[in-house]
Amino acid sequence: MKIAICDDDRNELLQIQTLLDLYAQERQMEFIVKEYHSSFELASAAANETFQIYLLDVLMPVLNGIDLAREIRLMDKAADILFLTSSPEFAVESYMVKASNYLLKPVQKEILFQALDDIFMRQINEAGTSIIVKTTIGVHKIHLTSLVYVEALNRKVIYHLKTGEQIASAERFSSVCDSLMQHSEFLLPHRSYLVNMNYIRSITASDMLLQSGKIIPLAQRRVSEIKKLYLAFQMEEVY
Repeated sequence: MKIAICDDDRNELLQIQTLLDLYAQERQMEFIVKEYHSSFELASAAANETFQIYLLDVLMPVLNGIDLAREIRLMDKAADILFLTSSPEFAVESYMVKASNYLLKPVQKEILFQALDDIFMRQINEAGTSIIVKTTIGVHKIHLTSLVYVEALNRKVIYHLKTGEQIASAERFSSVCDSLMQHSEFLLPHRSYLVNMNYIRSITASDMLLQSGKIIPLAQRRVSEIKKLYLAFQMEEVY
């Protein structure tokens, strides 16, 4: 579990780091926590590194926490965001950015712990959405949140997971598409690929780049439609 904290107040950073250490100890969990003193510093890091949770100060110079959250959402819609603010009403009413929670500064132990508990409980519940895949060596249960993309290759269907693992099946690709596209996060950009839009980094006129570095070709006659579908998915996640 990787957590990023961004606040231009070093005392606030220290306090939250201390609380996260205590939470990890009490819940018997392991965190990698990275601190950032400016929104631009974190925005640059987030372009190349994935965090599961972000704690963002709302009021920061030049690029505030709300705008930083928008930048993060463009790169990673699966992450949870906690806003640190002295005025939660201002944050909610003025920007309407989807966030896991708004925490009033100075952050209190009980409030932070409850927010983290809520995040982890939701992640557990979401992890219950899965599919069963039959292969020549047995049956695999794949959580949809860990499925990056599916590929039709040499009369097989290859499931590519976030861990880098690949699971091959003799299923029909069309049947897999019919099943997975019932979930809003999956997009068919090409006749041989089905992609989880949570893992798309960017889309060009000819292909899309995934967070793993994999390049997926686009069906040229559907480029405009694909971009519109992805934009709609982005807007749904951001707001």
